[in-house]
Amino acid sequence: MIVATKPMRRTILTTTVAVSLGVILHAADDLVLTRFGEYLDSLRTQAGIPGLAATIVGPAEVQWERGFGQQNIERAIRAEPHTPFHLDGLTQLVTASMILRCVEEGRLSLDDRIGAYAPGASDPNATLRQLLTHTSGGADGLVFSYRPERLASLASAVSACSGDSYRSSLASLLDQLAMTDSVPGPDVVQLLPPANGFPPSTIERYRNVLGRLATPYAVDLQGRASPSRYVATTLTPASGLISTARDMAKFDLELKKGRWLHAETIADAWTAPAGRLGQRLPHGMGWFVQSYAGEPVVWQFGVGDNGSSSMTITLPRRGLTLILLANSDGLAKPFNLAAGDLTVSPFGRLFLGIFVR
Repeated sequence: MIVATKPMRRTILTTTVAVSLGVILHAADDLVLTRFGEYLDSLRTQAGIPGLAATIVGPAEVQWERGFGQQNIERAIRAEPHTPFHLDGLTQLVTASMILRCVEEGRLSLDDRIGAYAPGASDPNATLRQLLTHTSGGADGLVFSYRPERLASLASAVSACSGDSYRSSLASLLDQLAMTDSVPGPDVVQLLPPANGFPPSTIERYRNVLGRLATPYAVDLQGRASPSRYVATTLTPASGLISTARDMAKFDLELKKGRWLHAETIADAWTAPAGRLGQRLPHGMGWFVQSYAGEPVVWQFGVGDNGSSSMTITLPRRGLTLILLANSDGLAKPFNLAAGDLTVSPFGRLFLGIFVR
């Protein structure tokens, strides 16, 4: 079935222009959040996104959450903050947090070479730090290249730390943070017993979450959406996690409150390494890092071709985080986010334009 949405190519700059004309309001003002939601929904339509869940998380609590459009067009089911989506590349945020927790506990070192844990790794001499920052190089300096597939070998490092599989370690984290609408991989319910040690009640909960998963859509140049065959098939350190905007807000708050990682660890993760010429590279440990109007911004994105996309943006000085989850690739695929510049995204510009003043 093909369902037409509103045209997506009718300049995606419309909302950005509205911001540049002077929507300058305080973040705590309800009017700001109302305006932001209106502009975000407009961008969603222009970008060809059938369903979008959005949450703004403050320093201590969720300040705003909304669902826009539909998670399933054919059944007319609305997208909501509790709708499960494929996170794709946002999975690496959780992986990075697990590695960093192991470092805090003295079980791993960021200078460990991945070959010590995964002898068959494609780049066995890369350090854990280099994998998390998407860098490579030696004494002559580091070079950045965003290749999430390099993170696959981090599963062995997590296992060496926890004494359990990567999937079970991730599931344990989800349980600790009460992320009950999150699933460690779309294939978890297909694993043969004992299914990585998960009890039947847990497998049943995962199955129920997967039953509510947002339908992935491919959207053509005319803005027509049709159900996609895309599906993330398994869990890796860089993809496969399924979650909701509401659950990801829980993860964000645990980081902000220092309950999962120490503040010093997060500050280190959110500091980009220097390149060969002394310039700051665009990626910290798990997050992209850049400056906007003199203010630090940390962010990450995920994308599954013709099926899903996601984005998270944090303003550390303000304690604000935006979480966006979508059931098409419209949040990310049209933009070269892998180069490390959030401002190429109209969604990024919208958030920065309103909240960085």
